[in-house]
Amino acid sequence: MKRLQDLLRIEFPVFQAPMAGSQLHELALATSEAGGLGCLPCALLSPAQAREQLGLLRAGTRKPIAVNFFSHQPPQPDAAREAAWKQLLKPYYVELGVDFDAPTPVSSRQPFDLAACELVEAFRPEVVSFHFGLPAPELLARVKATGACILSSATTPAEARWLAARGVDGVIAQGAEAGGHRGVFLGEEVDTQMGLFSLLPQIVDAVDVPVIAAGGIAEPRAVHAAMALGASAVQVGTAYLFTPEARPTPAHRAALASDAAEVTALTRLFSGRPARSIVNRLMRELGAMNPVAPAFPLAGGALMPLRAVADGDFGQLWSGQSARLARRDLDAAGLTRWFGEAALAATAPQ
Repeated sequence: MKRLQDLLRIEFPVFQAPMAGSQLHELALATSEAGGLGCLPCALLSPAQAREQLGLLRAGTRKPIAVNFFSHQPPQPDAAREAAWKQLLKPYYVELGVDFDAPTPVSSRQPFDLAACELVEAFRPEVVSFHFGLPAPELLARVKATGACILSSATTPAEARWLAARGVDGVIAQGAEAGGHRGVFLGEEVDTQMGLFSLLPQIVDAVDVPVIAAGGIAEPRAVHAAMALGASAVQVGTAYLFTPEARPTPAHRAALASDAAEVTALTRLFSGRPARSIVNRLMRELGAMNPVAPAFPLAGGALMPLRAVADGDFGQLWSGQSARLARRDLDAAGLTRWFGEAALAATAPQ
């Protein structure tokens, strides 16, 4: 199998994980310029914002770049469930002096659609990655026609086989340690999912395409372990949040740097889909997987007014399980080279 960095024309087999809401083009730009693969997340961007950010990224580097999109199905409206969710939150509105009767803001994350496809066709990023499966076949065919390398996340061997059967060029094996949204798309169970170092070799054995290891990779020991288990590259997320190019909220940045980062859990409170966050007040008091929360991505709307007053208590604090192992003294370029040198050393002939 051809080395993934040769296929993508990157110096290091290090991918910067797309982190919607915690980064814009600056982080992707610095990573790509340093020899890794920087990625721009587009799920929270309007078409105009995505075009602007991708334009800035393309203008800043001639090296390969990636863009990431969600490929979920938008939920059916359920007014009763949304009302029940807001009612559950009412004591917090009263406590914080927030107007409970004001219209509930809309929480949206855009799935890959025609506008996104046209953006890919216009900018032709070298890599296009997806979360929650793949888009419709006709849209996927148009993305492939641009020459882009297609990646998507798998949280089980079955998902990896499903992706490989539909022609992806690589599979991102997302272990349970990973911060942010689980990429699960075949079924909804998350409590039976594997950690990376059980999942990774099973996916490597299950598919004939390169596999990228993701989840809890914050320092060289994890890089060496991932490469030993057959990974062609590593994808790093939370560790990049400590760099100056990242844009976590002040509350998020403070939580990552505190002892609280030692305790994370999967929760559906903030968006309606399971995602790993540092445990905060809302998760402790309502239960991290409370079934009243509306379907993805609607749960976040009723939380927006509370976040505006007390973000640390009511906002998502996405983090993988290894945040406490991450370096805090490097910029994105330095971090990319640090991981890259570890990856090259792990795969060097003995």
